[in-house]
Amino acid sequence: MSTDTDSKHADVTFEDIDWEEYDGAREFTPLMLAKILVLGGITLAWVLDWQFGSHRDPLFTVDPAGILEIAPNPGNVEWLFTLTIAVLFFYVVVPLYLNPRMTRHYWREFKKNKAAVVSLVFLGFIFLLAVFGPFIFGRPEIDITNAYQPPVFAGGTWAHPFGTMQSGEDVFQIVIIGARVSMMVGLIGCLMIIVLASAVGTTAAYFGGMVDEVLMRFVDIMLTFPTFFLILYVVFLYGGDLFTIILILGLTTWTATSRLVRSEALQRNEEQYIDAAKNVGAGERWIITRHLVPNVSNTIITAATLVIPSLILYEAVLAFLGFGDPNVWSWGRAISVGRSDLQNAWWIATMPGVFLFLTVLAFNFLGDALRDALDPRHE
Repeated sequence: MSTDTDSKHADVTFEDIDWEEYDGAREFTPLMLAKILVLGGITLAWVLDWQFGSHRDPLFTVDPAGILEIAPNPGNVEWLFTLTIAVLFFYVVVPLYLNPRMTRHYWREFKKNKAAVVSLVFLGFIFLLAVFGPFIFGRPEIDITNAYQPPVFAGGTWAHPFGTMQSGEDVFQIVIIGARVSMMVGLIGCLMIIVLASAVGTTAAYFGGMVDEVLMRFVDIMLTFPTFFLILYVVFLYGGDLFTIILILGLTTWTATSRLVRSEALQRNEEQYIDAAKNVGAGERWIITRHLVPNVSNTIITAATLVIPSLILYEAVLAFLGFGDPNVWSWGRAISVGRSDLQNAWWIATMPGVFLFLTVLAFNFLGDALRDALDPRHE
């Protein structure tokens, strides 16, 4: 037995849908509410801290006695890193959890690459070390009495498992801080690249014509823009703040990915489901966000993943040359400091260098495996 509501909806055809009203509709599910509360809360806290914070300190600190303390004014990088982790959780981890069948399929394809599985485990360890390591193991402190202590596997002690520097600072703690810096640069830059490349690439592919021409000429200009010299210029004028370096890298390295997205979106734009959506009156925003972006997401994810190691290397090179943040121990800065002691204290430059090499290599293996697993054309 049908109801009045069923009869009413039975008479509605695709041509009768008010797409403008439909596009603007938002269903406030518990997941959407959680996104708004978490992402909005982090953003609001960041703005309030920027307006009223008197200084910038790390979000968490460890005093000399080893007691964990919560600083009242986290730095801009810490806020942005926290926001990035939250975004990746809601838009990567949660969708995988809600679609177990899809997740199992991708995992079956992914685990065919044994090197990528090992790389995933290693990167997971580096990520956890970057997030929680400084709170557990503390931060390096100057202690001249412990200068040039060898690592534990070269006659040293477990008090300094990777040895110490000339200043007595613990190399193991420096490696942990360097992991944190690398994860910040890689993940924050990756998120910025995903957002900008997706917006520009899909918009250019969908509208075509003059819009495509203008956006792609802008991309061409950005591709030829000397990012390295821009960073040097900004560092020379304002200092090598890590937050500034991350913003410059994210805002200038998305162009190559946007070309890949545009190329993929041009193919998807010719599909029949796009024509069907246009014929029944679907709005432009609806088609781009609900059809083009989801169907080019595999290209976006794999391309962005392969960009992460280049961002990490970019920051390491800048720090090695002395243009990084002087207040942060990154792997590049540690290698630069230890290069003059390679004969007498080889571990100072070697240990951060090994972690830098393994992290970049692991991201490359991960990106290749994701490309094979997510793109069905590789089957």
